[in-house]
Amino acid sequence: MQDDTSSATEQLRHSHRVLLVGIAAIVAILAITAAMLFANLPDANAFNERVERIFVDNDALVAPAEIRLLEVLAQSGTAFSEVLNSYRMIIFVLLAFSTALLVAALVFLVVILGLNRRMGTIQRQGIEVVSLVISRAENAVALNDLTFKLTPAAIETLAVLAEARMDGEVLTGAQIEAVISGRDAADCDEAAGATRIKRLRDALGNQLVTELLVKNIARKGYVLSVEKGSIRMI
Repeated sequence: MQDDTSSATEQLRHSHRVLLVGIAAIVAILAITAAMLFANLPDANAFNERVERIFVDNDALVAPAEIRLLEVLAQSGTAFSEVLNSYRMIIFVLLAFSTALLVAALVFLVVILGLNRRMGTIQRQGIEVVSLVISRAENAVALNDLTFKLTPAAIETLAVLAEARMDGEVLTGAQIEAVISGRDAADCDEAAGATRIKRLRDALGNQLVTELLVKNIARKGYVLSVEKGSIRMI
């Protein structure tokens, strides 16, 4: 048990390391991309500098129409500078948004992988049942912290399986039907016991719980996957 706990802790630490490395890699890649992109964008004042050079190099342009043309060029340079600045802001927002999306996707991926590992562990090892309390009077069963209300027939089937588990026995469908009906096992049908098991599983409702709690051992029968000391009947 201690080895399983240590292994789970180590897997959790490994997942955290993978998550941190992945986030750092995403941020670094997008930061480098943003730096290269902004570095290759033209200077916002480049157009204004060209217009200013035209003014300096052509000081002989004194006609009203020529001066007006230079003013239009200057205004165009200012508009170009403002548009380029707005583009820079849009690019920055898009990069920040893409960074957030990629980080969120990585977090969800790590979480899903972690849940898949836990589900696989549960499927391999079964459910760890600390206590299984069967109350025939109330037609209820308490499985760890979960309480299920069952039909009298389902309670009877579960009680038979619990008694067999405490005695270390595996019951076939015919034997289950024989114990409940009071007849001889040779006179009972295997399908009748299998039907009782199916109804018990349907009554419990949670497929994962029932498939792992009530196990079907090939060519042997049915057994509860519970430690003997965890079972109590009231």
